Amino acid sequence: MNIAQLTTFVTVVEHGSFSEAARLLGISQPAVTMQVQALETEIGATLLDRRYRRIDLTEAGRLLLPRARRILADLDETREQIASLSGT
Repeated sequence: MNIAQLTTFVTVVEHGSFSEAARLLGISQPAVTMQVQALETEIGATLLDRRYRRIDLTEAGRLLLPRARRILADLDETREQIASLSGT
């Protein structure tokens, strides 16, 4: 599991679309699909129920989503704190 995979997963969920996530992240739609699939493989569970023009979270996805958001927020906060150290 890596930060890019978590970021991609959260972006797909928040925007409800692999193609919109790809546009926002500046990567191809197949790359988004591959990152989500790699995350699912590593976790050992399906995270998204992919239906025609609709993406729903599975139970595993609902469990991961708030934790992924927290991890990404903690990482951003840590980066900001480290950046502020250079000002001292």
